[in-house]
Amino acid sequence: MIRTVLAAALGVAALSASAAQAQTRPDQVAFRALYKELVETNTTLSVGSCTAAAEKMGAHLKAAGYADKDVQVLVPAERPKDGALVATLAGTDAKAKPIMLLAHLDVVEANRADWERDPFTLIEEGGYFYARGASDDKAMASVFTDSMIRYRTEGFKPRRSLRLVLTCGEETSDTFDGVEWLLKNHRPLMEAEFALNEGAGGRLDAQGNRQFLGIQAGEKVYQDFTLVTTNPGGHSSRPSKDNAIYHLAAAIDRLAAYDFPIKLNEATKNHFEKMSVIEGGASGAAMAAVAKDPTDAAAVAEVIKDASRNSMMRTTCVATMVNAGHAPNALPQRAEANVNCRILPGESLESVKAELIKVFADDKIAVSLVGVPSPVSPPPPLTKAILGPIEQVSKQMWPGVPLVPAMSTGATDSRFTNAAGIPSYGLSGMFGDPDGGGAHGLNERIRARSLYEGRDFLHSVVKLYANQK
Repeated sequence: MIRTVLAAALGVAALSASAAQAQTRPDQVAFRALYKELVETNTTLSVGSCTAAAEKMGAHLKAAGYADKDVQVLVPAERPKDGALVATLAGTDAKAKPIMLLAHLDVVEANRADWERDPFTLIEEGGYFYARGASDDKAMASVFTDSMIRYRTEGFKPRRSLRLVLTCGEETSDTFDGVEWLLKNHRPLMEAEFALNEGAGGRLDAQGNRQFLGIQAGEKVYQDFTLVTTNPGGHSSRPSKDNAIYHLAAAIDRLAAYDFPIKLNEATKNHFEKMSVIEGGASGAAMAAVAKDPTDAAAVAEVIKDASRNSMMRTTCVATMVNAGHAPNALPQRAEANVNCRILPGESLESVKAELIKVFADDKIAVSLVGVPSPVSPPPPLTKAILGPIEQVSKQMWPGVPLVPAMSTGATDSRFTNAAGIPSYGLSGMFGDPDGGGAHGLNERIRARSLYEGRDFLHSVVKLYANQK
C-alpha cells in the first residue's frame, strides 16, 4: 500500500514537472540551462571562482558568433579567481557611447547545513528557483548574457554598442571590487552613456499580485567611523566620573537621540508620490504630504514608522560594535565603538564626520574614518530618455502597474560607476516577494515567472535604449 501511494505521488510530481516544462517556451529552456550553469558555478570568496564563471559565459557568447576580440576575460594578476567578463556588440554609430549591462558574478557565502536545499544546486520547486545567487545577482548576469546571445543570433544592429560587464567582488568589496579595478585598469572598456545594474525590481503583494515596477536612481554611501576615548585608568576601588566607558556611552546615547535632517531628492520625492497612491490610507496621505513639504512634522512622524522609509529620507548613523576596558577590576584605559553610517548621495563624508563630532559634544572622543572611503556622487537624473523605454515596455507587459522610482539604502557597484561619471540605474523587471526572497540569507529564491518576465522585459528595453539618438 505504501509503495502504491508513493508511486502515485511520484507520478503526480512527474506530471506536474512535465506540465510546468510544457508551458516553458523553447527559448526559455535554453536560457534556463545557461542560468543553471552559472548558478551552479561556485563564485563565493572562500572557495569559488568568478574567473571560471566568466569563462563559461564567454564560451556561450563565442558559440553564438562573437569574435575573440569582442569577448574578454580580464583577470587581476594578483587575484586569479576574481576575473571579469567584458563583451561588446558593436553599434553602427561609432560616435555614440555604449550602454553598459552590468552585473556581478560573485555571491554571498552559504552553509549547506543551514539550508533546506543544496545552495549550489539550482532547484525548481513550487514555482520558484532556489539557490545561492538565484536572484542576487546571477539572475541579471544570466539574463544579460542571454540577451547578448539573442541579439547576435537575431542579427540585431544597434545604433549604440552594447557592453556586457560581469564582475567579481561586489559582495566583498572591502577585499576586492571588480568594477573599481576595471575603472582603474581598463577604463576605455568601461566608457558608457549609462549603465543598467541590479538594485530595483518589482514588488509583489502577499498574494503574488504585481504592485509596482521599480527603478533605482541613486544609493546611499556606506561608511564606518571609529570612536575612541582613552584614560589613564586606575584601580576600580577608586572610581572617577572621568571614565572612558562613561564618555563613550554618553556619546552613543546622544547619537541615539539624534536624527539627521530630512533631504528628499528626485527619486525619493517621486517614490513617495507614487507610493502614496498605491498604498492610500494614513500612510499614503503622509507620504503625499512629505513629498509636498518635507518639514511637515506630523506627516514625517507617520512615514518614519517604516524604518526603510526613514532611511530613504535622511542620512543615518548607528552604533554597531563596542569594545572597552582591559580588566574587570580596573578602570578602563580605552573605550571604542564602531558607528555605521548610510549617507545620502551627494553629501560629503567630511560633513557627516563634522556633524557626528558636533552630536557627541565631547572633545575626549576621537572620530576617524574606517577603511578606504566610498566614492560620493549625486543621484543620476530620471530623464525621459531613461524612463520612456521602461514605461513603453512595462505598459505592454503589465498594464496598469505603475513605475516607481526609488533610492537604495544599501549599496551596489553603481556607487563606483556613478562616481566615475556613468549614470547608473537599478532595473531588472523581476518582481519579488515582500520578504526579499532570502537574498544574502537562507534559501534564496526567485519566482520562475519573475525571472522569465525580467528576461523578456530587459531584452526589449535594452533594444529601445540601443537605438536611441
